[in-house]
Amino acid sequence: MTLNEMHTTRRYYGWYIVLALAVTETISWGIIYYAFSVFITPMETELGWSRAQLTGGFSLALLVMGGMAFPVGTWIDRHGSRLLMTVGSILASLLVVGWSQVTDITLFYLIWIGLGVCGAAVLYEPAFAVIATWFVQRRTRALAIITFAAGLASTIFVPLSDTLLNRLGWRDAVLALGILLAVTTIPLHALVLRRRPDDLGLLPDGAPKTLTTLRPPSASLSDVLRNRVFWVLTLAFCLASLAATAIRVHFIPFLIDNHVNASTAAFASGAIGLMQVAGRVLFAPLERRFSGRMMVTGIFALVSVAMVALVLGTSLWSIIFFIVVFGAAYGATTLARVSILAELFGSTHFGRISSVMAIFLTIAATSAPFGAGLLYDLFGSYQPVLWIIILLGFAASTVALLGLKDPKANLAPDEQSIEAV
Repeated sequence: MTLNEMHTTRRYYGWYIVLALAVTETISWGIIYYAFSVFITPMETELGWSRAQLTGGFSLALLVMGGMAFPVGTWIDRHGSRLLMTVGSILASLLVVGWSQVTDITLFYLIWIGLGVCGAAVLYEPAFAVIATWFVQRRTRALAIITFAAGLASTIFVPLSDTLLNRLGWRDAVLALGILLAVTTIPLHALVLRRRPDDLGLLPDGAPKTLTTLRPPSASLSDVLRNRVFWVLTLAFCLASLAATAIRVHFIPFLIDNHVNASTAAFASGAIGLMQVAGRVLFAPLERRFSGRMMVTGIFALVSVAMVALVLGTSLWSIIFFIVVFGAAYGATTLARVSILAELFGSTHFGRISSVMAIFLTIAATSAPFGAGLLYDLFGSYQPVLWIIILLGFAASTVALLGLKDPKANLAPDEQSIEAV
């Protein structure tokens, strides 16, 4: 990198957006998504609702999040992220505060429906669309910074939530998290985010507009929806999402049911976040050596391999093996999806293309915690759930291996040119 490039990179406003999103994604994921599992058991005890009823509210939020993905992607492609993510943070903070006071299950479901809408506006999908707009050559680096930070969300917020739970009780703990969400994410979204580099007289990555630039290939949404590879990818990622989300949400209750101390279970769940970061650190160098097909196939297979350890028992070494392998695979999946979509289909319509896949992924993620809860209530054990997760993981890797023979050959870009702008 030349001195001029280094100077441009340091000055490029996109990096301020990256740092802001690294903070807000970590906090938003930690509170809206990961903290829920800590409060399942105390809510079950106080409110008398079944595990399926409680996880049903969480699953409903995921379903709504998927339904809102396309409108959110369309909005960001056309209007940018600033207003959307700011309003989403405001409403999410209010709803988390409302969750802390809930006593009626209907109101509980309404709150989580609202959190689903807010999640669509503030979590990874809008953040990734922003990065796809602001970066091309340095996209992987920008995504890595955000996902490395957000990968620590469970590591930070599961133990933090457990500490607050033990000191304040679950209601005041959730209230404290709602306040934290408000004072951190709202100002960062409102003050730092911008629409696109064009507004600052720049191209993506910070190059001045006077430079001659290679415009990367970009497929139209209609081309993508007619592309077999897109639907193979969607199926494979959906199967993997079913497997991973089911155990991620139920991991703490699973450990507690197997006589692991609740605080230790929360610590173990948080440790998965550390391994998510490790998985993302390993992803970039491995991506340069292996094809996208082999990367996603291997990542999905590792989910099943990790689950085998839990089927065999809950000894210390089984739990450690699961945390290391599952966490790394779970973390790498996030980068793999964004990278392969942007590589194959470009960034011009990334918000909408990614959101179409996200709709199906969210349906999968929605059914997984609720389905696992129903199976637990039916059998009184997580063993059937573990075996189903193993089968889903291997199914995902099989679909990827057999269905993604030559992804790039199927790409039909609507533009690929060198132009002076």
